[in-house]
Amino acid sequence: MNYSKAMIDLISEARRRAPSDDKPSIKLANPDVLTELHKIYHHSNDTVLRVIIKETFLLAGGNWLEKLAEPKEEEEVNHGPRFITKVYRGQTQLIEVAPEGSNTVKEKSARMYRGHAVA
Repeated sequence: MNYSKAMIDLISEARRRAPSDDKPSIKLANPDVLTELHKIYHHSNDTVLRVIIKETFLLAGGNWLEKLAEPKEEEEVNHGPRFITKVYRGQTQLIEVAPEGSNTVKEKSARMYRGHAVA
């Protein structure tokens, strides 16, 4: 999706007004930024933030404004893979994040020291 100057300004303002735990997901580099804004819209009580998100969806076009009108359950919104961007020494990586309600349990790898497992 190509962002216009108005959309960039609105997304930046939404990031400023969003709660601190939601700020990392509101980035123009995030391919799911509109989906994240959709979640924030339904969980926020801040009227100004809701208007900013609604205006962003109006400028985005397509069926984004219709998606905003109907409240979605968490299971329906999280149906697709979620990605985050990480920057390490100037290299940007797009990493898939497992859904929060997933049943996958990551096994903790054994710590190694000089080729031997350490407790």
